[in-house]
Amino acid sequence: MFMENDPSSTKQQIDGLRRELQFHNYRYHVLDDPVISDYEFDQLLKELRELENANPELITPDSPTQRAGAIPASKFVKVEHPTPILSLGNAFDANGVRAWYDRIRRLDDRVERAHFIVEPKIDGLTVVLHYENGMFLMGATRGDGEIGEDITTNLRTIRPLPLRIPISGVGPEPPIRLVVRGEAYISIKDFEKLNARLAEAGEKTYLNPRNTAAGSLRQLDSILTASRPLKLLTYAIVTGEGDIPTTQRDRLEYLAALGFPILPYTYCENIEEAIAACLALTERRDGLPYEADGAVIKIDDLRLAADLGIVGKDPRGAIAYKFPAREVTTELKDIGVNVGRTGVLTPYAIMEPVNIGGVIVRQATLHNFDYIFEKDIRIGDRVQVKRSGDVIPYVIGPVVATRTGEEREYVPPSVCPVCKQAVENLPGEVAWYCVNIACPAQLIRNLEHFVSRGAMDIVGAGIRIVEQFVVQGLVRDVADLYTLKKEDLLNLEGYADKKADNLLASIEASRTRPLSRVITALGIRGVGEVMAADLARNFTDLGALSRATEGELIQIEGIGPNIARAIVDWFSQPANQKVLEKLHAAGVWPQEEPVKAGKSIEGPLSGLTFVVTGTLPSFSRDGIKEFIQSNGGKVTDSISKKTSYLVLGENPGSKLEKARELGVKVIEEEGLRKLVEHTR
Repeated sequence: MFMENDPSSTKQQIDGLRRELQFHNYRYHVLDDPVISDYEFDQLLKELRELENANPELITPDSPTQRAGAIPASKFVKVEHPTPILSLGNAFDANGVRAWYDRIRRLDDRVERAHFIVEPKIDGLTVVLHYENGMFLMGATRGDGEIGEDITTNLRTIRPLPLRIPISGVGPEPPIRLVVRGEAYISIKDFEKLNARLAEAGEKTYLNPRNTAAGSLRQLDSILTASRPLKLLTYAIVTGEGDIPTTQRDRLEYLAALGFPILPYTYCENIEEAIAACLALTERRDGLPYEADGAVIKIDDLRLAADLGIVGKDPRGAIAYKFPAREVTTELKDIGVNVGRTGVLTPYAIMEPVNIGGVIVRQATLHNFDYIFEKDIRIGDRVQVKRSGDVIPYVIGPVVATRTGEEREYVPPSVCPVCKQAVENLPGEVAWYCVNIACPAQLIRNLEHFVSRGAMDIVGAGIRIVEQFVVQGLVRDVADLYTLKKEDLLNLEGYADKKADNLLASIEASRTRPLSRVITALGIRGVGEVMAADLARNFTDLGALSRATEGELIQIEGIGPNIARAIVDWFSQPANQKVLEKLHAAGVWPQEEPVKAGKSIEGPLSGLTFVVTGTLPSFSRDGIKEFIQSNGGKVTDSISKKTSYLVLGENPGSKLEKARELGVKVIEEEGLRKLVEHTR
């Protein structure tokens, strides 16, 4: 333990924690090889935050605590680059590369003896990173190559970006000044997860990783940037003082030794090896973790490359080998609609079959209905279609110049194409939903949610079990779970007497779950555990809730117009009413006394309403709810203008952007604790 009256000891402890955290951050985000658990990392970070909060004069810009984001900027400041950040000329095949090689060979005979480096050409956003005395000082966009925009605060949120070099003091001594060029990007896997999360929340999804990364880094609010899964790879030293390596290979290894994540590269003895490396990368493009639109061939000897000079704005010492295009045009014959496991309706294009990259494509995604309207895509249009690896082909847009006037504007369906029940589209939301709890397209997901721990808590009824129930035709809606018999279970794979008895006992026990748990189990859009508890305090049973009007529901704190409409719409569906009747007949109909004016706990958070998003360092979801309520605060599921604070954790959902739109204050766990302490 350090002594409170020993500032030098405190500084040493803080410096030691920073070095340790930077090292573990490097192991996790750059090497993908952590040596401690996430919990241990969070505890170290918590300890550092506590020390810095107690000693604010010791906080430095390179501290790991300074990555979360800052007050939104009003605009980006222009930054002049120390030297031009140049683009590259293009070659589209092996002959194009050879033609480039012949041109530069005629300029300097040293080219014939040159070695080459081949790197993937990531489709991201170019960034220029400035370091002084080993500390990250500033970062900018490429802009026009001469002048970019200062996005330092946003770049600090990127975990793989080292705030101080070398990592933990291990590695070469950094030059007094160093400017590094790299590419900020979002991996394909993270992009798909982000879009899935947005789609689940009914938010607008993004079209591609490149635009998402660029848009994230150009947010005026760095907290929004911090919520995006941005990564970084570096590949060049723009300028640097001191003993900087003079070959591209050595510079990449030098950057890696300092702690930068670097592009993977191939060292080639001659131009034919470089061409072969480009062809090999083309074959592997579908397996790359990021979007890449080509490869870059660089002369390894950077002094030779510099002597070759520049033609126009392209350096002669490197060239981009572009991957074959995978965009074609074809006729859009019709638009179909899929119903996902969560009830989201997704349109898809039915096209005249077309060959894209060796694959015959007949269908492509149209993202959502708003996308169709924004792009003015019509049935009968000639459309541009793109396919990237294993990603589902998607329609880029129409070729308007080819229209004949016979094309038809598309009208979204008013009923679900699977169960024929009315669909729902709430104001301000992109997604259209089928809200029928018994819809065959989403039955497995609805069952999985119904039996989950936070809902009816039917032990032993996991995803594989409910899938068997549906496949065997034993369950056609959630209420059918209460009609299952032992002989039904014994006919299923993996079931014997004891397992069947245990499951039936668990189903029987679930009949007595409280009203809040039953409301949660119904899976009404926007109604989570917190809101379900609020509804249970205001209505005696499901019958009373089913008769509630939008006006009555809006009176409950935390329920806005869209959630109120979603609740009313759910109970108005004839198919859902049948499921409620079956639940009533099965005895799953808890009665509770409404408590509209119950006593509230007085505490430092009295009068404040909170919404929680993401994973918190020290609290489970139930734990944070209990902490807030025990201090007099209220917790709701949805953001509204009445929300006092959004409590922000790791990997937040769309609630963060909603909070920013409505001007709701955003705090982290540490800020919440301070709020409690300072108001006591």
